[in-house]
Amino acid sequence: MKEFLFAPMEGVTLAGYRAIHHRMFPGAVEYYTPFIAPDSNGSFRPKYLRELTADCGTLTVVPQLLVNRADAFCATAEKLCELGFREINLNAGCPSGTVFSKHKGAGMLLDLASLDAVLDGIYSHAGRIGYRVSIKTRMGVRSTEEFPAILEVYRKYPVSRLIVHARCREDYYRGEPDRTGFAAAVRGCPFPVVYNGDVRSAEDLAWLGSAAPQVDSVMIGRAAVANPALFRYLQTGEQLRLEELTAFHDELTETWLASGLSPVFTVERMKTLWTFMQELFPEAKREVKAVLKAKTMPDYRIAVGALFRSGSFRP
Repeated sequence: MKEFLFAPMEGVTLAGYRAIHHRMFPGAVEYYTPFIAPDSNGSFRPKYLRELTADCGTLTVVPQLLVNRADAFCATAEKLCELGFREINLNAGCPSGTVFSKHKGAGMLLDLASLDAVLDGIYSHAGRIGYRVSIKTRMGVRSTEEFPAILEVYRKYPVSRLIVHARCREDYYRGEPDRTGFAAAVRGCPFPVVYNGDVRSAEDLAWLGSAAPQVDSVMIGRAAVANPALFRYLQTGEQLRLEELTAFHDELTETWLASGLSPVFTVERMKTLWTFMQELFPEAKREVKAVLKAKTMPDYRIAVGALFRSGSFRP
């Protein structure tokens, strides 16, 4: 049986979401935070601190850092260690244009000598202080054929987990992930490897088990947000039920409101969630459109109610 990790999803997998999801749909052994972008002194916004500490002790959370300098990573890591975290994740995979242009995220893969120098500083510090560093990466910038050279850099270091999204940066999330290239490249890796990229079915897991049997962990993001019961389904075959989705949605909405988020911003946050969950209602295009166009909380509640009553729920 594979272990499941919940990928970071900006604006979605925040502390309130993580806590409710873990309680209602257990199955992920770790939740990775949406990336934190500290300054060169390791300082970050207070909202990040609240997010990091809100669900400590109830589930396993791994902070993810978006940096391209070892000093910024290390200064932030010391503060995170003071909060009790013992694994910190480096984002070397975000394909966003604004991130990439700053040579962060997947932009770190443009210059492998620079990547090597950054990792050398990070892992030297981690060894002295006593924390683990995992890496989330893409397989290349323009082609997944770049991955063997990238992997040679990673092999130099005691990576606690290498989480590989099996696409290059220019693919973003389009097309099929390069599972064959992934399986060939990671064979014999000296550290644990985690597969990431379009796992939605038992058939996907079976392929991975056959092609890359040494990979015992899978990270899922978009598909798990689209179907919050996905981890359970992959483990037991039990599908999401409409009443479960309704309860999950309602509690999440009330949690955002109770946290002090305004009704308008709560609607916008929930609409972000619906850009993924609309897949559960493939024949309700009109009702989904009304949800995504809602501007006020009353209009939103009416639209969601109509969607839930549409009879189009198809998990």
